[in-house]
Amino acid sequence: MPAYDRNNVFALILRGEAPSRNVYEDEFALAFHNIHPQAPVHVLVVPKGEYVSSADFCAAAPPELITGFWRAVGHVATHLGLDGPGYRLVANHGADANQIIFHFHVHILGGRHMSGVGRSAPRPGDGT
Repeated sequence: MPAYDRNNVFALILRGEAPSRNVYEDEFALAFHNIHPQAPVHVLVVPKGEYVSSADFCAAAPPELITGFWRAVGHVATHLGLDGPGYRLVANHGADANQIIFHFHVHILGGRHMSGVGRSAPRPGDGT
């Protein structure tokens, strides 16, 4: 994993040095629309701090930031009206997962049926 780059695009957005279409902000996180959406709703939630990955965030962030960040993720999903129909959370970690920006962040994807990951897993009541 590379060292944290204070000039990555999310760091610039957090400092107000790059534009973003913000959805939500509090002392723990900033949420904004993805400029290359992969679903009708595609919002990124970025913690306020210098963390390159989920592992770094979990190991180094103070407990109140971890809690506040995940509460912000839930708040944003609710605010976007995704609780009822459902949504997907994605956090890429490292090169094999195609992490491009090395500032930990979570993608909230929704607004359509999601296929792919977990599609073949048995569901309750399937009799398996």
